[in-house]
Amino acid sequence: MYNITNSVSLTGNLGKDVEIITLDNGAKVGRTSIATNYYYKNDKGERIQEVTWHNLEAWNKTADLMSQLLKKGSLVQLEGMLKNDTYKTKEGEVRYVTKIKVNSFKILSPKEEPMPF
Repeated sequence: MYNITNSVSLTGNLGKDVEIITLDNGAKVGRTSIATNYYYKNDKGERIQEVTWHNLEAWNKTADLMSQLLKKGSLVQLEGMLKNDTYKTKEGEVRYVTKIKVNSFKILSPKEEPMPF
């Protein structure tokens, strides 16, 4: 029998600061996005950059750490799993979204501190 896992590894830049939401049961969820880049040369020899955006979701301690250590633009490497969710809009339309549930991350560029004046 095969042991198939749901595993994702991405390296990119955070698109926004991590937003933390505390649920009624005390659990914390952090949400943000990451942009990954793919480069290739077209028929004319020009270098082309394609950007793909991914929605991220982290829970509890991982969410807290991401919120404390990362900010918009931070270069980060992360590992997690794909998670498909559905929800209904206010108008009753069913929407589908794919997220990366972050299990671990590694900072590749430090969070910049504000300049002291």
